[in-house]
Amino acid sequence: MWPEGTQTLNLLTKIRDGNQQAVDDLIDRHREAVKRLVDMRMDRAIAQRVDASDVVQDVLFEASRRMKDYLDNPVVPFHLWLRQLARDRIVDMHRRHRAAKKRSVDREQPIASVSSDEKSVNDLAQLLRDAELTPAAASVRKEIEQHFVAAINQLDDADREIIMMRHFEHLSSAETAEALDVTPAAAGMRHLRALQRLRNILGNVD
Repeated sequence: MWPEGTQTLNLLTKIRDGNQQAVDDLIDRHREAVKRLVDMRMDRAIAQRVDASDVVQDVLFEASRRMKDYLDNPVVPFHLWLRQLARDRIVDMHRRHRAAKKRSVDREQPIASVSSDEKSVNDLAQLLRDAELTPAAASVRKEIEQHFVAAINQLDDADREIIMMRHFEHLSSAETAEALDVTPAAAGMRHLRALQRLRNILGNVD
C-alpha cells in the first residue's frame, strides 16, 4: 500500500538540502496511499457527509506544513509518520461528528472499503485455512468476502487494528511493531492471536 522506501529517503534528503520541489514530489507520491487509508478507515455514516478527498487534502497539507518538524526528529519512517497524521485526523473528525451521540471513537474503527479489496481478502483467506476446520466452517470460508466485514467488526479493538494494519494497509511485521510501539515479537504474537480469533468467528458464522 505504501510507496517503496528508497525513493522516499532520496526525496527526504533533497528536502533537507532545501529542494522545495521535492516536498511536492514526496506528498504526491503518498497521495494514493493516504486516500486508501482514509477510504478504509472512515465511518460509513460520516463518509456520506464528508468528502474523503477533502480529508486526504487536509492530511497532506498538514504533512507539508509539519515537514520540518519531522526532519528535525524522524523517529519513525516517513510513511508511518504520515499514517499517524491521517489516523489522528480521522479520529478527530469522528469525535466531532459523533460527540453528540456520546459514541466511543475507539469503537468506530471504520472499514468501509474492506469488502471491495479482493486481493487483501484473498490473501487473508489463505492464512485462515486450517486442515482441521469442519465442513461447515470450510463452506463459510468460501463465502468469506460476504461475511468478512461483519467478522472483523466482532473483533476487539486491538485485534481489529492489527488485522487492518497487516492485511489492508500491508504494513510489514516490523512496521506494525514500530507503529504500535511494541517489540516485533509482541506484534507477531498479537497478529497470530488475532488471526485465530477471526478464524473462530468465521467458523461460527451462520
